[in-house]
Amino acid sequence: MLFAFLADALFLAHVAFIAFVGLGGFLAWRWRKVAWVHLPAAAWAVLVQFVSWMCPLTEWENTFRQQAGDAGYAGGFIEHYIVPIVYPANLTPHVQLSLASLVVVLNAAAYAVYWRKWRKKRG
Repeated sequence: MLFAFLADALFLAHVAFIAFVGLGGFLAWRWRKVAWVHLPAAAWAVLVQFVSWMCPLTEWENTFRQQAGDAGYAGGFIEHYIVPIVYPANLTPHVQLSLASLVVVLNAAAYAVYWRKWRKKRG
């Protein structure tokens, strides 16, 4: 029971982390200090995708699921939960790089707008 709870809690934390990575740049518009947490988190998430590493959160969730008596799952979190919703086909290296690129573009746009507003305010 405890391990099933921990796996579910970790799943929710993982979803929140992915949302933060994708949209955290926009939060920095309101709370500047968020950028100090968001930029390293986004860099880590993009790196994990570009080099095809397994995210530690996925490994921990699988460990908790197995200790709870579940089978866990093969592959990564995004491949298991997100891709089947967004893409009906299996995750390919091209799709994985596209997702990572989307994160980079979204956040670059968010920070570019923020930086432009900041410079305009100062100038």
